[in-house]
Amino acid sequence: MRIRVTGGQALNGTYRPSGNSNAAIMLIAAAMLTGETSTLHNIPQTTGIDSMLAIAARLGATSARSADSAQTLRIEAAQILHRVITSEETSGFTGALLYLAPILVRREFARLEVDFPLNRIRPHLEALRDLGFDVVNVDGSVEVRPSRWAYKDVILTQSSVTATAIVMMLAACFGKETVIRNAASEPHLQQLAEYLELMGAQIHGTRSNVLHIFGKEGDLNGVDYHIATDHIEAASVAAMGALCGGRVHIVGTQAKHMRMIDRFYRRLGIHLDIADGDIFVPQHDVLSVSNREEDVDSSIETAPWPGFPSDLVAIATVIATQARGTSLIHEKLYNNRLLFVDKLKSMGAQIVLCDPHRAIVMGKHPLHAIYMDSPDVRSGLGMLAAALVADGESVIDNAQALRRSFDGVVTKLTALGAQVVIESA
Repeated sequence: MRIRVTGGQALNGTYRPSGNSNAAIMLIAAAMLTGETSTLHNIPQTTGIDSMLAIAARLGATSARSADSAQTLRIEAAQILHRVITSEETSGFTGALLYLAPILVRREFARLEVDFPLNRIRPHLEALRDLGFDVVNVDGSVEVRPSRWAYKDVILTQSSVTATAIVMMLAACFGKETVIRNAASEPHLQQLAEYLELMGAQIHGTRSNVLHIFGKEGDLNGVDYHIATDHIEAASVAAMGALCGGRVHIVGTQAKHMRMIDRFYRRLGIHLDIADGDIFVPQHDVLSVSNREEDVDSSIETAPWPGFPSDLVAIATVIATQARGTSLIHEKLYNNRLLFVDKLKSMGAQIVLCDPHRAIVMGKHPLHAIYMDSPDVRSGLGMLAAALVADGESVIDNAQALRRSFDGVVTKLTALGAQVVIESA
C-alpha cells in the first residue's frame, strides 16, 4: 500500500482508537484452551489478527465475525487437530508462539519449528523447563511435553510479554499454584489475566511483575470479553494532534494506561487533559521541552511497563524534532529501533545517533516531505506523524505495515482533517 500525505493540516474532531491488537492476539490463543465457544468484542481488523486466525483455523478452530458487527468475533476449538507450529507461521510473527499453550493443554505435546536461532526464544524455553516440562531440541525444532505441578515458583530471565503470556496460560491449566517473577505487565497482559480469571483461574498481582496464579481444576470455560482500546494508538494520535495543531478528543481510552505516557509527553511540551474514557488534546502553539536535566533539556527513556513504551519511541523522537530544546532519546530495550532516525534526518531533523540505543535531538527544526520506503510496524506511526508535520507531500511506500497492528488509522485520521490519499492498496 502506498499513501501520499500532505503535511501542515490541523487535526480537529473526535477519534476512537481500535481494540488492542496485541490483547486480541493473546485472547484468540487463550480461547483455544477450552473446547467451549468464546466471544471477543472490539476485535480490530488487522493483518496480525488475520494471521492469528489463519493459524487457528489450521489447528482446527472455527471463527466468525458477527453479521451485525465486524468487531465481534466468535471462536470455538472443539478439537485441536495438529500439534505442530510450522516455521512459516513463526517467521516474523511472534504471536504464533502463543499457540504452544493451547496445543500443550489440549494435546499434551507440541512441536515448534523455527527458521531463526533458538536463542531468540531462550527465555520462553527456560520458563517451560522451570515449570518441569520436557523441552528437547531436535534438528533445529523444539519438542515439548508438559507436566502438572502443585506449586512452582519461576523467574523469567527476561520480562518478555510473549513468555509471560505462555506461562500464564499454562499455569491456569496445569498448576495448582504458580508464582511468576520478573513477569511483564503491559495492558494486553492485564487483559489476558482478566480473561483467564473469567475462564476459571485466579490471578493476583496483574499490574506488577510478580504474578500469583491458582489454576482451575477441570476444563476452563468459554467466556464473553470486551477488549480495551489500544493505548499505543491513542497516544500516537494524541501526539499527532498536538504536533499538527487543532483540537482532538480521543474517546474510549483508559486513564490508567496513559499515566507514564502523559508524564513523558509533558517533558516534550505536550500537555494532555486525561479523564477515564477521554483524552482531550488542546491546541499547542509552541512545544518546549522541560529544562530539568543537566546535560540535555529533556530525556526520554523506554522501560518495561509501566515505564514509557518502546513502541512509542518513534513518536517521541518526532515530537522532539518539533519542540524547542535538546532531547536525549534512550531506547533501553531493543537494538536497532532508532535506525528510523535516518529518515527524519533526511526530512531536515537535527539528530545525532550516538549508538544503536541513544539519539540526541535538537529542536525545533522544520521538516520537509520525502519519499519513505518500508516503515516497520513500530516506527510506522512515527513516520506518518512526521509526514503530517512536514512541509509538502510525502510518499510512504509499503504502508500496509500500519495494518499489522492498527485498524483503519489512515481513514480515521482523514476524518480529522489529515490529507492522506491511499494511492494503491
